[in-house]
Amino acid sequence: MAARYMLAALLMGSAVPVVAQDHGGHGGHAMPMPAPAPTPTPVGPHAGHAMPTPTPAPTPMDHSQMNHGQMNHSMHGAMGDASAPTSETPPPPAAGSGPPRAADASWGADVMRASRDELRRHHGDFPNFWLGVDRAELHLGDGRAAYAWDADAFYGTPTRRLWLKSEGEGRFGDATEHAEVQALYSRAISPFFDVQMGVRQDFAGPDTSYAVIGVQGLAPYMFDVDAAIFLSHRGDVTARVEAEVDQRITQRIILQPRLEATFAAQDVPQLGIGAGVDHVTIGLRLRYEIAREFAPYVGVEQSWRIGQSADFARAAGEKPHATALVMGMKFWF
Repeated sequence: MAARYMLAALLMGSAVPVVAQDHGGHGGHAMPMPAPAPTPTPVGPHAGHAMPTPTPAPTPMDHSQMNHGQMNHSMHGAMGDASAPTSETPPPPAAGSGPPRAADASWGADVMRASRDELRRHHGDFPNFWLGVDRAELHLGDGRAAYAWDADAFYGTPTRRLWLKSEGEGRFGDATEHAEVQALYSRAISPFFDVQMGVRQDFAGPDTSYAVIGVQGLAPYMFDVDAAIFLSHRGDVTARVEAEVDQRITQRIILQPRLEATFAAQDVPQLGIGAGVDHVTIGLRLRYEIAREFAPYVGVEQSWRIGQSADFARAAGEKPHATALVMGMKFWF
């Protein structure tokens, strides 16, 4: 009987070390895991109650046994590397070295001609017509009310155009003081400027014809600039510079400062022009765009005659300077 109890004690003692060898708590150092031992049959006073079997701990990953040379780096590729260069492969040196119309050999000259015409009409150097009235206004100041206009039109392509320009002014009840028309050929000399040349004819006062050369375009800070030199048929040389800029307050309300100055290389008494700076006008107009093509405005304008030109104005019974409230329309087609 004593031998039977000793045998049972030996069996229980041999089962305890097998269960105690589970090192799952050491996940950082993977240990070789033996196969799970079979659950021993309970003995002793609790033989009638089955003991719960512990769940084996998950086998930890042993990084020391991984081959890092063969790791899948697709995750790093998907995440992207901010320091990696993103330049595209440049075209081969032979790109663009073929004949200018190589596609004709594959598709036919007629098909490609129609395609080029379509491209030119929508994206190329196609002709266009434009008419704009920058100023059609009424001046209210000292004395009688006055009027003024400034209109432009062109027909042509973005790089070559025929311009027609007209401007003038006068007082209601009197003859027009100044009226001119210019016909100019314009050619682009840069992305923002055109050179213009042609003729000008004055119709108010002494009839005078001029040869014209000038530039027109968009200066830095979005200033519209129109400058020209005039050579009259009498040999007089004069010049004029106009500059204006749109300061957008809202999508429809625009404030426009404007400057105009005229110069002369000599006195021209019959036209009331003195040598040097002849005339300077500064204006400020606030307009409301009912539509992009139509905008009424109000503003104020101050003008001065300078030097000998002021003396000519006094001799004619006119003031050499004037301040006026202006109201007008700006529109284009």
